[in-house]
Amino acid sequence: MKTIGSRRLQRMGSAIFAKIEQWKRTASAAGHTLIDLGIGSPDRAPSEKVMTALAEAVRKPHNYRYPTSNGTLALRQAICRWFAHKFGVALDAEREVLVLMGTQDGLAHLALALADEGDVALVPNPGYPIYQANLALAGVEAHLLALRAEQRYLPKFDDIPAEVAARARFLLLNYPGNPLAVQAPAELFAEALRFCEQYDLVFAHDYAYSEMTFGAVERFSALQVPGAKQRTIEFHSFSKSFNMAGCRIGFVAGNEQAIAALGKLKANIDYGVFLAVQEAGVIALEEDMQSDATVGALYEERSRRFVAALRSFGWQVPDSDATMFVWAPVPEGWTSREFARTLLLETGVVVTPGDAFGTLGEGFVRIALVQEWERLEQAAQRIKTFWEAQRHAIAGE
Repeated sequence: MKTIGSRRLQRMGSAIFAKIEQWKRTASAAGHTLIDLGIGSPDRAPSEKVMTALAEAVRKPHNYRYPTSNGTLALRQAICRWFAHKFGVALDAEREVLVLMGTQDGLAHLALALADEGDVALVPNPGYPIYQANLALAGVEAHLLALRAEQRYLPKFDDIPAEVAARARFLLLNYPGNPLAVQAPAELFAEALRFCEQYDLVFAHDYAYSEMTFGAVERFSALQVPGAKQRTIEFHSFSKSFNMAGCRIGFVAGNEQAIAALGKLKANIDYGVFLAVQEAGVIALEEDMQSDATVGALYEERSRRFVAALRSFGWQVPDSDATMFVWAPVPEGWTSREFARTLLLETGVVVTPGDAFGTLGEGFVRIALVQEWERLEQAAQRIKTFWEAQRHAIAGE
């Protein structure tokens, strides 16, 4: 039999997530009760109002027909109202908004819609795995933007060779980020737009964590930069903002040509989001506009308490600016994968090794704060026991 599986699949990167599943099975078989802080899936449900709207919508017979691939007009109009309310940016519901089956859906098809084989895209390292995976599917070359702690995890556009930028079709950034739990200043978005104007690129911003900034950290949409809609698109998530991860709904907004390209591609691939879910999405947006509260407060409390617990026994973990993640350096002498594997097998605590997010993720693990505090506290205690045992072993005690 011929080999089954395309070369594209082989280019899609790390199999670490399959490895983690193996480690989890081994740890469970050894008697550990798992505390899974690996995947960034919200642990809470949507609001009662959203769940009620969804329950009622699934009882409507007409919601079982094929939806349109670009989303209902009612939802797109609600998105426009929400965007104006949150960011002061006016959007055209007909031309500048596309409903997605989750943010990952749009990001997975981005290169197929905007670039051709042999083109270049500028993507962050470390960065969410789909950023490079979507390029592999499209045959597009990745030029990796080095994000380092000493640069506050911000890209240096001057480091991009002019000949590379000239071949590029789009720049993709993600602030606040995954796995990097940092926010970028507004000036970075203006700088990114100037760079894209210089080289005639589309600027794509993954803003899935827009509602998860902490304290006084400024929330800023890339579409707020003057003139941004001439070449900028921005991805938003109902999964993270409204605890609707299983519903598979998100949207992208901005430059109408890029929206049209992505919409044309998706019109040939799928029929869009279940209409009942879109009705619930409208309610989520309307409810959010009636309140100043966001999910950010929950994750800020978890983050501050969890980081403090880790620091109490000597793990010097930096504070997060936003998101549901902690980006933590592994102890000296460990690789990311060795540390994550050993921690899981000995304690049952699941974290993701940083090398899953790119070469510059080596030396870190990503910890997702997707459990209630009692479970996070238990995880911190298990890590403390593991940490101290390793320290004693090194000391030869």
